[in-house]
Amino acid sequence: MPTTPPFETIVEAHGRTVLRVCRAVLGSGDADDAWSETFLAALRAYPELPAGANVEAWLVTIAHRKAIDMTRTAARRPPPTDRPPPDPAGHHAEQDEDLVDAVARLPPRQQQAVAYHYLGGLPYAEVAALVGVSPDAARRAAADGIAALRRTYLTPERPTPKRRDTERTQP
Repeated sequence: MPTTPPFETIVEAHGRTVLRVCRAVLGSGDADDAWSETFLAALRAYPELPAGANVEAWLVTIAHRKAIDMTRTAARRPPPTDRPPPDPAGHHAEQDEDLVDAVARLPPRQQQAVAYHYLGGLPYAEVAALVGVSPDAARRAAADGIAALRRTYLTPERPTPKRRDTERTQP
């Protein structure tokens, strides 16, 4: 019964052929990614490959399928444009930049708690796990951060913004 060669030998023997197939189907841009995906898939399936199988044909088939998958994925991606899409919520970029700057000036723990809870919508228990503190400490850091933002960010020219979400679950 013939033994199967080590997978490294298969990569060395057929790597160039697989890369040529990937380049032929995808062009040089995505060919390296398809090559990698091909050999990752092949590595997982290699132990079940029947003895005496045509390894090169098997790898080319996998490469072909990976290339098709990548082509389909690329077709679903929106095309790149010069301009970003309009903000569906109607927010003003300048106002968001001002808010980002104001949050960035907070101490790190307050900054994280405000960002994760108020901007990211995470409950305090999840904020606490991310920041590495208790839920009460996360709640306190967020409250202190919001208080600091009210003092420094909100001015008569910049009134309190309307909340984006009206429901928030508290632990």
